[in-house]
Amino acid sequence: MNKLKLWDQHQSFDAAEEDWDSKASDAAATNPIKKLGTLPNMVGMTPETAKNLKWKSLKWIVKEDRDRKILKSILKHPIRYFKGYLKSFFKPKPFKRVGDFFLYGTDSLDSFKKLLKNPDSLFVLGFSYCHKPFECPSGRFTDACMHDLNNPTCKQCFIGKAVHALPVKQSIPLFIPTIHYIGGKIFDIIEQNPDKQVLFVITACEMTLEMFGDLGNMVDIKGLGVRLDGRICNTMKAFELSEKGIKPGLTVVLDDTQKEIMEIIRLRRDVMTKEENL
Repeated sequence: MNKLKLWDQHQSFDAAEEDWDSKASDAAATNPIKKLGTLPNMVGMTPETAKNLKWKSLKWIVKEDRDRKILKSILKHPIRYFKGYLKSFFKPKPFKRVGDFFLYGTDSLDSFKKLLKNPDSLFVLGFSYCHKPFECPSGRFTDACMHDLNNPTCKQCFIGKAVHALPVKQSIPLFIPTIHYIGGKIFDIIEQNPDKQVLFVITACEMTLEMFGDLGNMVDIKGLGVRLDGRICNTMKAFELSEKGIKPGLTVVLDDTQKEIMEIIRLRRDVMTKEENL
């Protein structure tokens, strides 16, 4: 596997992106991956699922925290986290929504981008496993991603593209099989970097972004949830199966939203490049 990121081989972001897109087109012509022919017309969440969703979310967090990792992390700062959770829990919504973006702890996309200009902050970029291609060489229901420049599937994958564009320093890519996985990782990152602000962009189904917003607000983390489209989970039953790796459908990030994510990565890369050159 070629471990050198494609963006590090080019003088400009645009040149790297053009090279990536060209290689993706070539790979699609010879080894096309499965894609959604049409986007299904699915509501983000069924009315029955939306009932008492906050309580359902809390029950799932407690019930499925099998190794008690999240509980142990909360108990390290119980008063602070309990206050943060209650403050968020009693809000009608734990986020502000702008199109496909769910904003946590920030008022607008521009406000979030300003936070990213701090080179000393940590940037977490996470992708739900259901967004991986069916042909993913690392497997779908895993926390692994090869993003191999020589693999025809990786060449066509938006996740691979984003990870290659991501600057190495102060950046943490994550590939998310379960809610408890990302919750545990966020707690670890915060605890290991107490003096740094942690910022995130994470893809997930609309229902999931609403279900677990209170957990993010509890630790006062700021960032964006990116709504997935396609064969999303919009019922508790589908969500529970997905958390066990049973996800026969494919989700996608819409083209315009992909462009916005790449612009966020471009901004962060520019900030980190300038920091390195000082």
